[in-house]
Amino acid sequence: MNIEVVAAIIFKDNRIFATQRGYGDWKDWWEFPGGKMEPGETPEYALKREIREELSAEINVDKFLCTVEYDYPKFHLTMHCYLCSLQTEALHLNEHEAAKWLSKDELDTVRWLPADELIIEKLKS
Repeated sequence: MNIEVVAAIIFKDNRIFATQRGYGDWKDWWEFPGGKMEPGETPEYALKREIREELSAEINVDKFLCTVEYDYPKFHLTMHCYLCSLQTEALHLNEHEAAKWLSKDELDTVRWLPADELIIEKLKS
């Protein structure tokens, strides 16, 4: 089974926004906010919708970063990652149990989901 998702790497003041999962097999692991694309959606549209749903925030999708392919035990993940910025200051956690703004030096202080770790390597370089 293949799951196609989008992820927002939200930057502000040289920090990156990280969210902690509050449910499922990967509960308590950290990830970039985003989610599944719906049929007919562009990645950019899906990302704006997901961030609105998850964080009650509006974002700018500034630049495509990469697509990550990763095999989890139960499915194959295709994750389109975009560098984003906030249009609104307030972020509200509707689905996640915690969130942090991390500098590049702090990226290793949380336990990232395996697919997201591939993005971390890119962001550090």
